[in-house]
Amino acid sequence: MNYFKIQEAIKKSGMDGWLLYSFQGMNPIADRLLQIPVDLVSTRRVFYFIPASGEPVKLVSKIEDCVLDDLPGKRKRYLSYDSLREYLKEITRDATIIAMEYSPDNNIPFVSRVDAGTVELLRSIGKEIVSSACLIQQFEATLTEEQIDSHRVSSRLLRQFISNAIDEICTRIRKTGKVREHHIQHFLTRRYEEHNLITSQLPIVAVNENAVNPHYEPIEGEDSNITEDSLILLDLCAKQNKANAVYAELTRMIYLGFEIPPKYSDAFSIVVEARDAAVAFLKEKFEQNIPVQGWEVDDICRTILNDAGYGNCFIHRTGHSIGEEIHGYGANLDNLETRDERQLIPGTIFSIEPGIYSNTYGVRSEINILVTADGDVEITSGEPQMEIDLISL
Repeated sequence: MNYFKIQEAIKKSGMDGWLLYSFQGMNPIADRLLQIPVDLVSTRRVFYFIPASGEPVKLVSKIEDCVLDDLPGKRKRYLSYDSLREYLKEITRDATIIAMEYSPDNNIPFVSRVDAGTVELLRSIGKEIVSSACLIQQFEATLTEEQIDSHRVSSRLLRQFISNAIDEICTRIRKTGKVREHHIQHFLTRRYEEHNLITSQLPIVAVNENAVNPHYEPIEGEDSNITEDSLILLDLCAKQNKANAVYAELTRMIYLGFEIPPKYSDAFSIVVEARDAAVAFLKEKFEQNIPVQGWEVDDICRTILNDAGYGNCFIHRTGHSIGEEIHGYGANLDNLETRDERQLIPGTIFSIEPGIYSNTYGVRSEINILVTADGDVEITSGEPQMEIDLISL
């Protein structure tokens, strides 16, 4: 941990310090930043205070005092809850405004990891607790060049797998007239294994009305057949099976038949318009060096879908941060489920994925965006899909 850089960011944000708090895995953000091993048995509260200036301080239980051994800073050991409170007063004596993994009104739940009681404890000793959301994005969601390269590799492979899946669907239908969704899902997971990719979410293979559910998962015995005249949504996310690798995620729409029904093609054209408007908005703002907040991009997409009469059919945020987890800790493109007021910053990756979900079908387009170190807006997921792929059997 380079706490000098963190201190620079704390000062720039007008805060007096950042108090990282961990208890039995409740705060994965702190655990990652503090480099607490996932297999370490830790049953007591752990605090690490980084002041705006001066040396950090570790506050650990006397019976588990080795938890933060690898981090710089003085060590304080508490035993009773009274001593914990007194040490918290001592280590934050010169600080009033303190950042923690807290979100006012739980506006950004991805950040809201510190329990209300701990916030109350800090407030009871005179501290003003503010959100560490912007610090988290800077030190957890900003990616190295090596991580960005790993994302590019995974993105290229996912595009290849989608093409492979289309070929497999066509081959099976030509032979037997149908193929089940879970068979194609298994085909895709085998491709992951063959190329040493891992994922926390299995591939989505959704035909016709199953695509109405954005998180549909085909379950053997309950899934549907893919046949001729089917609309298919393929959604893949994966990363390389190595340390610090970053996810890629793609969605592709396919229609098997001789002519795409207008209701599908018309809806998809609106999705494409919304997606491309979001990209154009981002490029314009970054070229002019104008800060962009996540909720603003969501509004761009949502306005187009609303104006086209599909507002009630767009039931999720426009996009999410992508990192070592598929849903990363950076700004999301969201003014629906939350109002994400964090700025989109260089070195981060996020998805843009507007969709329309009617009663009988769903369409979505998903691309990945990198904001480069120079402030350029780059689509890392290949050429965006402009029309539903028409596959004649």
